[in-house]
Amino acid sequence: MGKQIIKVAVVCAYKLLPERIGGMDYFFWHFDQKCKENGIQVDWFFPNESSHDGYSELNIITSEQKNVEKFFYKYCVANKPNYTHVITHFVELCTPVFKKIKETTNAAIIAVDHNPRPIEGYPSKIRIKKKMKGILYSKYIDLFVGVSNYTVNEIVKDFGFHLKKKTIVIYNGVVIDNIIVNPQRKVLEPKFLVASHLRESKGIQDLIEAVHLSSNEIKDKLNIDIYGDGYYKEYLVKKVKEYRLEQIFIFKGSVPNLKEIYCQYDYMLQPTHMECFSLAILESLAANVPVITTSVGGNEEAITHGVNGFIVKPKDAFLLKSILQNVFLGNLKIAVDTRTFIENNFTIEKMVNNYIRLLQ
Repeated sequence: MGKQIIKVAVVCAYKLLPERIGGMDYFFWHFDQKCKENGIQVDWFFPNESSHDGYSELNIITSEQKNVEKFFYKYCVANKPNYTHVITHFVELCTPVFKKIKETTNAAIIAVDHNPRPIEGYPSKIRIKKKMKGILYSKYIDLFVGVSNYTVNEIVKDFGFHLKKKTIVIYNGVVIDNIIVNPQRKVLEPKFLVASHLRESKGIQDLIEAVHLSSNEIKDKLNIDIYGDGYYKEYLVKKVKEYRLEQIFIFKGSVPNLKEIYCQYDYMLQPTHMECFSLAILESLAANVPVITTSVGGNEEAITHGVNGFIVKPKDAFLLKSILQNVFLGNLKIAVDTRTFIENNFTIEKMVNNYIRLLQ
């Protein structure tokens, strides 16, 4: 009797955008390549189809609708594919569709949680609803994967302690070979960048407030470039103008080559209110660019305060101002090469190999 062929469906609520090439795009491409090397067949289910960069090599079955997991279920009913594993990314956990998929395919279902949680936690009504969904539908998911220890703890908190025995951590990883390294950071008057989607939860408004609170000595020389786009840009631009900080904050928009840009700066700023495990932080560290960020999500699993960056409380503009000012004046500095930490712990190869092991 021959060895069973491993056939995987990756169901991913992640829109493919040529103008936004991020860490997860690289993971998808590397995972697909590694599967092929190991004789593993993979079908990819995304909300849209694209052939840019590595996506030209993937077998994409597009739903052209927002709810990609419901489309996947209908596809299974119509085509009866013999999947051995179903992996979900960026979809809501413990929903009725998992029951339907399990009953239709009988595949092992692996649900990966990339979702950040609010600082204050969910309202009581949502907490109760999640607990009920955990009771009703978690049994149809064979393995839960959190992208940080923080995420694993939140999965258990959200859906029930009974999930602890089938929940593991697989850290995100980054492609470091094409990240250009800053060979020597400036200690005095360093340059700063922000690399982020522009939405309220990313806390950039707190950074603007922190700069507004800074001394004129700082504001006369400070430069912060913001890479990214989003619905909150209009508000941020308005706040910058209101405080007359247009010479400090420059909005650069979305760019596809951040890996070549990090090295032009000395520190990255990420004043986020909620996070799971940031690929931008890992990429910045791989470029030997320390990060000033907040104590939310898995940030403190990548950043050690005073070693490879600085940690502040979220929404604390006064503390952020103090750190920013002291770093700018050279009173605080990071001495280590931050790339080594990423090479040892958070490479794309390590991430991919950890997922491949789940299939064997």
